[in-house]
Amino acid sequence: AVTTNTRSSPDEMAYFASNCRAVAALTQPSLVDMVATAAPNLRFIAVTEKDQGAPAADFSAKGVIPFAELDAAPDGLPAGPHDPLDFNSVQYTSGTTARPKGVVWTHANVLWGARMTATLLQLTPDDRGFVFFPLFHTNALMYSSPGSLWAGGSIVVTPKYSASRFWPKALRHGCTWATSSPFMFKTLATHPVPERHSFRFWGSGTTDPPLCRDVFRVQGLGWFGMTETVSLPTVGQLDLPNRPLGMGRVTPGYEVTVLREDGTPVDFGETGRLMIRGVPGLSLFYEYLNNPEATAAAFAADGWMKTGDLVTPHEDGGFRFEGRGGDMLRVGAENVAAAEIERVIQTVAGVFEVAVVAKPHEFLSEVPAAFVIPSSDEPGGLVERILAACGAQLADFKVPREVILVSELPRSTLNKISKKDLRARFVTPVAPK
Repeated sequence: AVTTNTRSSPDEMAYFASNCRAVAALTQPSLVDMVATAAPNLRFIAVTEKDQGAPAADFSAKGVIPFAELDAAPDGLPAGPHDPLDFNSVQYTSGTTARPKGVVWTHANVLWGARMTATLLQLTPDDRGFVFFPLFHTNALMYSSPGSLWAGGSIVVTPKYSASRFWPKALRHGCTWATSSPFMFKTLATHPVPERHSFRFWGSGTTDPPLCRDVFRVQGLGWFGMTETVSLPTVGQLDLPNRPLGMGRVTPGYEVTVLREDGTPVDFGETGRLMIRGVPGLSLFYEYLNNPEATAAAFAADGWMKTGDLVTPHEDGGFRFEGRGGDMLRVGAENVAAAEIERVIQTVAGVFEVAVVAKPHEFLSEVPAAFVIPSSDEPGGLVERILAACGAQLADFKVPREVILVSELPRSTLNKISKKDLRARFVTPVAPK
């Protein structure tokens, strides 16, 4: 199964279908026409009866199969041998390249992730997880759902996150845990907090964020994970002290090291690049689909996987997350590669050079901003053409919130664009006292 973002553009969907060599599609009525256009060579498209509960049009005239017919097929799939390393699923994730890469999980990956998540989070049959992140993301596809099911617990799945509906739903169903994000904290803080609730903890990028602890009276369990790591290589502990605002300690099945730019290990308290080692196909992803070059580039010669993220290790065994490595943006819950946006902008007539960086955002953490050198002195309508091209070829959260025309871009000593200097333009200097 290849899970794709419901906000993907037709251009992105065409790339996904071509890259994974899709043979069929399962989708909802509102997306049928887009999927059919983006992937014209599919054997069939099966569609759900409704659009997230809303009645849908009849698609029988278009040759679309009702999803219910697949479930009613006699005996289902043919019997065959079971290999734990058979592919289970693919998620397209934005790296630092111009096109997302398909992260392959095996059946062993999924079973490992489910068992480890249930164990690390101490889930029991009495736990009920609140799932509002999309099921095409690792957050919900692994951390929230399989772990609960492995433990014999249950999950409450909602179509999307809503600050106004969060507490009513959580209280009605007696939810005991959930994953969280800074956006969730900030928006929930604008709504009344019930005097009593059943939450034991919320999984978080950092341990006990102040809003989580002081306003919502919920333990924030810091952790780190990514699509390529399947489960959580570091996580805090529910019943022992954790480093404030840390991302936990190393978990079973993983090795972690933090390196300087020259490849030597950092000292405690020093920031460096996070490297993780595990077993591909079990505790790490199996490969990037149909992309052996990218798979090889993801690992160092000794088997260490390059996360690209910056962390600081401490003497107590804990780690603190310091920032995204490479040219990655975190737009709400979405990872976005600057190179992917730059690829689209560079094709627009009138663009000489472009650099995309993260601009701080109150609720989404970051949003894309594009600095563009025009190819002429009269760039009339260039900003509008750039935004139109991005809107047509990219998911909406990848479209730059701001396009800034400049005569030159800052450069490093190697003549590379200094994105650090571009990001600094969005930081308001603090006046000396």
